[in-house]
Amino acid sequence: MATAPLPERERAPMMEKLVSLAKRRGFFFQSSEIYGGLQGFWDFGPLGVTLRNNIKRAWWRAIVELRDDVVGIETSLIMNPRTWVASGHVKNFTDPLVECKKCHQRFRADQVKGNRHEEDGGEFTEPRQFNLMFKTFVGPAEDSSAQAYLRPETAQGMFVDFANVLSSTRMRPPFGIAQVGKAFRNEITPGNSIFRLREFELMELEYFVPPAEEMKWLEYWKDERMRWHQGIGIRPDKLRLRPHGKDELAHYALGAFDVEYEFPFGWSELEGIAARGEYDLRAHQEASGRDLSYFDDIKRERYIPHVVEPALGVDRSMLTVLIDAYHEEEVRGEQRVVLRFHPSIAPIQVAILPLSRKEPLMATAQRVEHELRPHFRTEYDDTQSIGKRYRRQDEIGTPYAITIDFETANDQAATLRARDAMTQDRIPLGHLREALRERLHADKEA
Repeated sequence: MATAPLPERERAPMMEKLVSLAKRRGFFFQSSEIYGGLQGFWDFGPLGVTLRNNIKRAWWRAIVELRDDVVGIETSLIMNPRTWVASGHVKNFTDPLVECKKCHQRFRADQVKGNRHEEDGGEFTEPRQFNLMFKTFVGPAEDSSAQAYLRPETAQGMFVDFANVLSSTRMRPPFGIAQVGKAFRNEITPGNSIFRLREFELMELEYFVPPAEEMKWLEYWKDERMRWHQGIGIRPDKLRLRPHGKDELAHYALGAFDVEYEFPFGWSELEGIAARGEYDLRAHQEASGRDLSYFDDIKRERYIPHVVEPALGVDRSMLTVLIDAYHEEEVRGEQRVVLRFHPSIAPIQVAILPLSRKEPLMATAQRVEHELRPHFRTEYDDTQSIGKRYRRQDEIGTPYAITIDFETANDQAATLRARDAMTQDRIPLGHLREALRERLHADKEA
């Protein structure tokens, strides 16, 4: 059972601080903000794009590149609408919607209890089911025959391509198909900045297994996914695995777990891991008439594989690492805000800072930055005082900063500053690459 969320007076300031920092430093901001924005849609700035790419790269590396039993694909955002009929989304992908008769705002029915509108005495309409898929049209006609949907998940693309992947590769169950891509859900009440969006990005794995092995692989993947989250720096005490109760399970699921994180607004789902049985492949086989079974030529038996699915949102993962990395502390009588990103996902790994804009400091600093750029994510910055530049690098989560000072011309060395310990070491210019590699590797292993 989820613990009670933090009181509003404690959780609201934390989210406000984070959203303010995210906008100020270029992680994320509301889409089309100059026109008042649009609820449930956000844009990602220069640092945000890099952080997202690093998260996706870490996921892809662990799920696809470092394994010999998973392949990746990329499927289209719009599919034949029969796909969504067969999968059950047209009929069942709904949330209960109610409307406040007083203010005419609409809410998910399960979010009304304790809502301030309820406390103000608002009366609500009876719940009605609201389909969460965005509709669009394909071709010049805008009628029911041309109606299609923006995909609400990436999973169905992997199911309908199962036979193509099987025949074009040497994969055999147990094996997985992985995909990273955009999805769209017309959420009734998006919120908590980028936690619940209408346009979002997913990292999903469909792992196809012999029917008798489904629960074994469910156990495997829930442990594997917990290790991954911790591996990108999320604190273990802020993570937990919560099994779904019988009342939560989809009718076709044999078991499911949520990886939950303790957000400022309480424990909530970060990633879902579900044993989906043969439901999806069988549904598409029956609807399409195509054979989506697998023949095991060793055991001489044919079966429809069962599926274990770990599914994680890029946006929610990004919000999690931002919250988890955010720290406020006092340093020599001053407040310091620091994002303690794991070095594998930090948007910038090392900043190169000339102490002043005088020559030859700038030329040396630029040369050092260009030499390090092929090996690390770097940034050159010569604006404002060195103290303010350190504070900015702390706020954007840069693990190390190299300062080129007036002694550099004499001793051919620079000062290497660590973000977390705030230690400063004098390192010869020719040894900077090696010193950074050693420190970043040690930080990854810590």
